[in-house]
Order: sequence, then C-alpha cells, then structure tokens
Amino acid sequence: LNLTGVKLYSLDVTNEKSIEDSFQAAIKDFGKIDVLVNNAGYGGVGVFEAATKEQIQKQFDTNVFGLMNVTRAFLPHFRENKAGTLINISSVGGQITFPIYSLYHSTKWAVEGFSEALQFELRPFKIKVKLIEPGPIKTEFYGRSKELFRKPELKEYDHYMDVTYENVNKAGANAQGPELVAKMILKAANDRSYKMRYPVGGNAPFYLAMRRILPNGWFTGLVRSIVEKGL
Repeated sequence: LNLTGVKLYSLDVTNEKSIEDSFQAAIKDFGKIDVLVNNAGYGGVGVFEAATKEQIQKQFDTNVFGLMNVTRAFLPHFRENKAGTLINISSVGGQITFPIYSLYHSTKWAVEGFSEALQFELRPFKIKVKLIEPGPIKTEFYGRSKELFRKPELKEYDHYMDVTYENVNKAGANAQGPELVAKMILKAANDRSYKMRYPVGGNAPFYLAMRRILPNGWFTGLVRSIVEKGL
C-alpha cells in the first residue's frame, strides 16, 4: 500500500507492548491522533457447547480485551487534548443474536455496553464515542477470519448446525461490499455530534428497528423464522 500521507504500523491488540509501540510511532510521525478505530476482531461460529476454553478465551482476548487495551493506551492522549473520537466496530449482533454466534455476539454485546458507558465518562473531556454496527458485509469474516467450533461427539447438533450455517453463508454471499462500512466510518469520524450508533449494510437498520419496536416474544419468533428460512 503506497498512499500519500498514509503510514502502516504492525499492531497486535493482544500484546500491550505492540500497542504502545504503535501509539508512540504514530505520535512521532503525526504529532497528534484525532481518531482511533478499533476494528480488530474475528468470528467464532458454532454451538457454544462445542467451543473449548481456549477458543472462548481467544475470542474475548481479541474482540473485547484487545479493544479495551488499545482504547486504554490512547485515552490519555485524547483527554489531555480535550478532543478525540473513538470508533468501535461492533455489529448488528451487538444488539440482537443469532444461533451459532453465541460467542461472537456476546463479545459484541460487551463492546456495546463498554462503549455506551464510556461515552458518559469521556464526554466531560469532549471525547466522542461511536459504534459502527454492520449487518452482513462481504469481507474475510466469512472466510479466513472465521473459526468454526465443532465436536464429532456432539452429533445431536449436526442437522441444526448444518442448516443454520448454510443460511448464514447465504447472507455472506449476498452481502454488500466493505466500502459501505468505510464510508460510514468516515461519516462518524467527521460527525461533530455525540450521536453514538451507526447501523450500516444489509438489513441492519431493519433488524435494530424491529428489536426496539416488537415485544421480545415476537422478535425472537422473527429471528427463528429468519434462521430457519435463510437470512
């Protein structure tokens, strides 16, 4: 990648030294940081019972604790400058859930709760907190950035897993491109208001609206219908 004014840094969100080194390098090169986008994450897919302790820990280390570690490293800079925008990439799955995404969605619910609390803490310092909530987007989430949880001895789940997994893959195949999310991130970064949530792509706005409007029993029935018939 060779773009004017763009510098790339290697950053591992699960390694605090890597985070600090990248932060210091960016400060050295640019003098000031205005926007932090927390985008690192991957999806663990499968029924919860099939996930190992190590897989559960890894999912939260990347999607939640890594995001928190990066945020913690950058906040003093924002606070001292009385300015800054923190953008956390969440998901439509941060407010609603689908089967076989129990781990991934639980990390996104954590990101949503963390971000919502953080906006109160940081507003006195004029720091804005934004959440980008994508629906199905055509990225490597449906490829190499996905980890499948499955155990041969849990055959009772096989049919349910196969049907649900097929329908989820259909959603990925028909998803819109990542450019849509990139534009929404840019919009959020330039938004001077304290608006927090930005749903984008697929049926994300529809799902989130239905979550707010429908009684819980109706909404969960809608989700079951969607999963059984295909997203």
